[in-house]
Amino acid sequence: MDTSSELIHSLLPLFLTLTLEASVFTVGIVEGFAEAASATSKVISGFVSDYFRKRKTPVLFGYTLSALTKPLFPLASSVTLIFIARFFDRIGKGIRVAPRDALVADITPSYLRGSAYGLRQALDSFGAFFGPTIALFFMISFESDIRTVLWIGVLPALLAVVVLIFGVEEPTTLHSYRSKPKLSLSRAKLLGGKYWLIVTLGALFYLSRISEAFFILRAQKAGLPVQYAPSVLIVMNLTYSIFSYPAGIFADKLGAITLLTAGLFVLIFSHILMAVSDSFSIAILGSAFLGLHMAITQGLFSKLVADSAPFELRATAFGIFNVVVGFFSLFANALAGLLWTKFGANVPFLVGAFFASLTLITLIFHRTFLSKDTAGCETR
Repeated sequence: MDTSSELIHSLLPLFLTLTLEASVFTVGIVEGFAEAASATSKVISGFVSDYFRKRKTPVLFGYTLSALTKPLFPLASSVTLIFIARFFDRIGKGIRVAPRDALVADITPSYLRGSAYGLRQALDSFGAFFGPTIALFFMISFESDIRTVLWIGVLPALLAVVVLIFGVEEPTTLHSYRSKPKLSLSRAKLLGGKYWLIVTLGALFYLSRISEAFFILRAQKAGLPVQYAPSVLIVMNLTYSIFSYPAGIFADKLGAITLLTAGLFVLIFSHILMAVSDSFSIAILGSAFLGLHMAITQGLFSKLVADSAPFELRATAFGIFNVVVGFFSLFANALAGLLWTKFGANVPFLVGAFFASLTLITLIFHRTFLSKDTAGCETR
């Protein structure tokens, strides 16, 4: 699915701005609402997964919905259809993410969760590297015919659904619970203070993480030819893929908080590079550091949430976390598009560096509390 999605996403910002003549602010709105839709569906699917004690069913539904949206991108003749396609594609992602992350935690020993999420991210990011690579090859072959290349992204999405149907089984651990979780304020209190601090930290963190679409547009503005636009995501995802699994192993050995601190320093450096970039080579280097940042940090919040939430509320905890950070992501992307339009291409990255610095300060201030073990997370 990542091969399909990233093939399309590597071309979508230019398809919107060049083919459909949309503004960069419109790109920010499309990306922001897409992520907010994803976040909203995450909290619902997380609770449904816990309530019905099912993991595979909501995951399969989410993957299928995303696969069905893929043909809409090459068919689009207006921004409206792109918006609809992105909206339902991200809803599909939102539906599958919380139960998928909970499934990983269900079948993995607690002392290997960092490695498990790191491995999952490595495999995800390999697909995210492979998709733009295919896009680059066919963009050159088809002389920058973006619409034709978008059609190629449909097939791997369908293959992902086939793999899920025949290759994944429901875990049996959830069937040991006699009572079903209730979505209420009293149940939310069971998640604990450490969990809610992680949610707050995640909200700040996602204010600093603007969409990769802005990295592509920044490189293109710095002189990168249109047919080579996928190279931005190729570099980013190659770095992401190489370092994700080692980062997961280090998370188990050194602690998630230590790696999250390092990842924020890398993100700040990436944003600064993009802000000062006067050539596309510098912009691509900034994208590489974004990939390194994502490799270091992407699985960490999954580990922190899994470790801090009670076992029987794990999918719900992932859902709540994702809906909160999703709406902050909506604000961040809309703000980035507005700042780009009003003040120039470098300003969104400077603002992103500011929010990353604020997140880093908050993390350092609460480091001791976050590093404490949470008792009872493996209650059976």
